[in-house]
Amino acid sequence: MHSRILFASMFFVAVTALAADAKKPVLLYSRFFNAPGEARYQPDGTYKALLTRLADEFTVKVNSDPLTSETLRDVNLVVIANPSDKAVGTNAAPHHLDWRDLTELNQFVERGGGLIVMGNQENHNLDIDHMNSLLRMFGLQFTNLYTDAKLLPVPRSQPVIGGLNWAYYTGNLVLLDTNHPAKPRALVTNDLKVKPPKGTRDQPGALMAASQPGKGHVIVVTDAGWLISDVFEDKGIGGVVLKPHDNYEIFRRLAHWAAKAER
Repeated sequence: MHSRILFASMFFVAVTALAADAKKPVLLYSRFFNAPGEARYQPDGTYKALLTRLADEFTVKVNSDPLTSETLRDVNLVVIANPSDKAVGTNAAPHHLDWRDLTELNQFVERGGGLIVMGNQENHNLDIDHMNSLLRMFGLQFTNLYTDAKLLPVPRSQPVIGGLNWAYYTGNLVLLDTNHPAKPRALVTNDLKVKPPKGTRDQPGALMAASQPGKGHVIVVTDAGWLISDVFEDKGIGGVVLKPHDNYEIFRRLAHWAAKAER
């Protein structure tokens, strides 16, 4: 009798756990646009800590599969980090975003999906031209104007991430098409009163931006290094350490907003 009760209890706990997992939004870290052999931002490398933490609140998937209606069927949020421009070494050339990808991702977002695109422009083999053909559909695009690493307090008035500190480790600007129906807006604007501790480049404009095309949410960030393990461990990048920061919390909140999940 006791064994039956114990088994029933264990079964109930297992079913409850599965039900809880089933309620998690699905986050896909897509490597579809990253060149074979690209060692940066690997899910089992510098992005391991990020994805491990996110697994507490998301069902995290990682693959290099084409982004189709089938592979995106149960996905709430697609994350793309530093899509590659050229081949790495003697490896095959990376897949560049084409009209099929444009169609699939646009439809995914229009139906209510979330998309986060991050790119390191400087010496990181970032494919701007092809990716901008997608981002322009949402009123956003990468530019070639740089700002060096700096710690940026986000104004408390900013929805979702207001009041947090962003350790920004160098990147370019996001250009906003203010007449676009998706209503693109800056999430973090470069504060010129805050000077980079190393370097002199400091451009006015948006470093992180969002838009809301259709039922979906799109976020563009002009840095991908802000989420690596060394940053979380306050080791910094390239001899620059920016702290205290809230980088993980910023991304966690943005991911939930983009996936439209409850925080």
